[in-house]
Amino acid sequence: MNPLEKRIDYKFRNPLLLAEALTHPSVRHEAQRQEFDNQRLEFLGDAILQLVITEHLYGHFHTEPEGQLTKLRSRLVSRDTLKKHALALDLGSYLMMGRGEEASGGRARASTLADAFEALIGAIYLDSDLKMARKFILAQARPDLDLLEEEPTDINPKGHLQELLQSISPRSPVYKLISQSGPEHAKTFVVEVIWEELNLGQGKGSSKKQAETAAAEVAMENKLWEKRDRLDRSEASQKKNPRGAMRSRPAAND
Repeated sequence: MNPLEKRIDYKFRNPLLLAEALTHPSVRHEAQRQEFDNQRLEFLGDAILQLVITEHLYGHFHTEPEGQLTKLRSRLVSRDTLKKHALALDLGSYLMMGRGEEASGGRARASTLADAFEALIGAIYLDSDLKMARKFILAQARPDLDLLEEEPTDINPKGHLQELLQSISPRSPVYKLISQSGPEHAKTFVVEVIWEELNLGQGKGSSKKQAETAAAEVAMENKLWEKRDRLDRSEASQKKNPRGAMRSRPAAND
């Protein structure tokens, strides 16, 4: 077994399938010959990955509706997640790629690593069967699957805040950059989130995206829209029944 086969705990009967899975398209482009690359295996591996993860979620989350299952699957098959799996296997160091691609940082590129991971799935499937491919996928995804069991809710403060507010009003929250400070390599951004002229909270971060996420988290903690709603209802009640308006009528004279 070569080092990668030891890492994935699988011995290929057809080593050419493994070689194909590890061959970046840049090899063919630079050689200008009709040689194989991992794009077809990536296509196959993507379909198998989707099937296995969908099957697992369907069997383990019995009460979740279709929409939530789709969100959970998206977390498990996202490019960032697949890149993480590829890095855990040190897959980038085994890739065969053109000199230009390697010089431009191809071995660490998220899309390259994610594609190679899917191609590896496709290669295992063709070399064995769906059962073996499922075993490999679930073994690599186990930490994420365990986390999902503990916390199945999609962790997306901005998305959660928008869904919540749009259930009250069709208007979406707006994120406004308040300030940015510090040197170019270590800037700090401050963002506030506004909804229907109500400042829901501020957040800081090393990027606008992080600051927006932090602001959404503060907004979810403060829930100022609920406080405003209670105040509006209180004022409406006072207008309807002003204090002192209800007085006893004077007794009628006999």
